[in-house]
Amino acid sequence: MGVNDLSPRLQTRLGKLEMQNPVTVASGTFGLEYDDFFDLNRLGAYVTKTITLHPKIGNPAPRLYETEAGLLNSIGLQNPGVDEFLKSQLPELREKLSIPIIVSFSGGTIEEFITTLKLLEQAQGIDAYEVNISCPNVEKEGIAFGVDALVVYELVRRLRALTAKELIIKLTPNVTDIAGVAVAAEDGGADSLALINTVQGMAIDPLTGKSRIKMGMCGYSGPAIKPIALANVFKVAKRVKLPILAMGGICTWQDAMEFFYAGAGAIAVGTYTFVNPKACMDVINGLDKHFIDNDMTLKEIIGKVYL
Repeated sequence: MGVNDLSPRLQTRLGKLEMQNPVTVASGTFGLEYDDFFDLNRLGAYVTKTITLHPKIGNPAPRLYETEAGLLNSIGLQNPGVDEFLKSQLPELREKLSIPIIVSFSGGTIEEFITTLKLLEQAQGIDAYEVNISCPNVEKEGIAFGVDALVVYELVRRLRALTAKELIIKLTPNVTDIAGVAVAAEDGGADSLALINTVQGMAIDPLTGKSRIKMGMCGYSGPAIKPIALANVFKVAKRVKLPILAMGGICTWQDAMEFFYAGAGAIAVGTYTFVNPKACMDVINGLDKHFIDNDMTLKEIIGKVYL
């Protein structure tokens, strides 16, 4: 099956972004090396690893630990910085990909977000931005940007003024009211939302008492968090009119269907690509067959969960 052989039943929109199918990849879990396993241009879009204004070496090891049903990760946004990304990585992405490119970026202050976006706006070949607001806010004593609705509103409002491209705000589930934060992002001018980022987790060696991760608590992803992600997508979809890019424990096309019914218009596969490098294609092909066999379209089921 070629790039253009998929049924139009899978076509979707994420705000301004037209996608040939609703499947993309979760930031930080996927790279161009996956083209050894399938044609990356069959994805609905490509999401980069989160970049920051300045290079980051990340957190000390150990920073990955596999649990019974997921993955603990404390990578710490390791990346080469925006200048190197624009110099070496973006040109390669543009050369190899004909699908929409979504650049994920973050910052430690609102001004860092703004400066990074201004630099990205000078480049060609970027179709959308994923704004990762789960990072520590230096100005708020390290509390993540995404837990404060007023800060989220102000950040999105200021970024909105700088770009006409798709602005996707990535929400953290580690809040009391994720729907309230989603409303703040919508009021600030977001085009769409991405959720959820990792939940908080930890693992300890029961024989030695030593933390499995050097930093202690960290992000947790994988199949175990799917019910949490699904509930958050459902909750947010009831409060905002923005399209939702859903992620969190998605492994199969059946998982993806759950998120569509909950209110998502697109999904991202993340941790499971480490288990099955062809997971994205399995999801796309499974959805394609299901919609054809059942004479359905994606657009007609979004948010149509039966209670």
